[in-house]
Amino acid sequence: MNLFLILTVGFLIVGFISIKNDSDKDLVKTSTWYIAGPAVENQEIINRVRQEKGIIKVTAKDNPVGEIELNVLITESNSNDGAPTNLSDNSKFVSITYKASHLVKLQAREGNPEGTGCVHGGSHPRVDLAASPTRFTTIKILWSDFKQDGLPDGKILNIHNLCKFNFVNYTPVSGAFLEIKSVIIEK
Repeated sequence: MNLFLILTVGFLIVGFISIKNDSDKDLVKTSTWYIAGPAVENQEIINRVRQEKGIIKVTAKDNPVGEIELNVLITESNSNDGAPTNLSDNSKFVSITYKASHLVKLQAREGNPEGTGCVHGGSHPRVDLAASPTRFTTIKILWSDFKQDGLPDGKILNIHNLCKFNFVNYTPVSGAFLEIKSVIIEK
């Protein structure tokens, strides 16, 4: 009888741990990533490396002109646009493990006002990801830290209408890089 009770409790604990881990979503593992701008890697290469090695890698071309924008939808879609995600009120942050040679702006893109689609434009509440060129850094960014145009008094992100994340290097230099091991959304 005691063995049965111990096994039952053990399975319940393991099941609970599995449920908890499944509720948090790692966009590096689950989602297609898109790239625009003067990068060495194209979308196909980025996603092949992501699937084979579990990491996103982007490098600026020599003498880059324009910004580099790497983005991923919160809810997988068959294109770079799709339906917005309505995160739970219990979700408080996104956790990112990355290495970057230069400052990167992380934009959290909201959907249209109707909450039906993710179209270009709209609001871009954002935060800074500091350069971390020699080692991977893990940071937790509270949803309340995302502000329109990065301004302290800017509009706060609406997590009930969240489309995608844009990792943007506005002024890349030759060889600038960004590597991402995980982007985990607390659900």
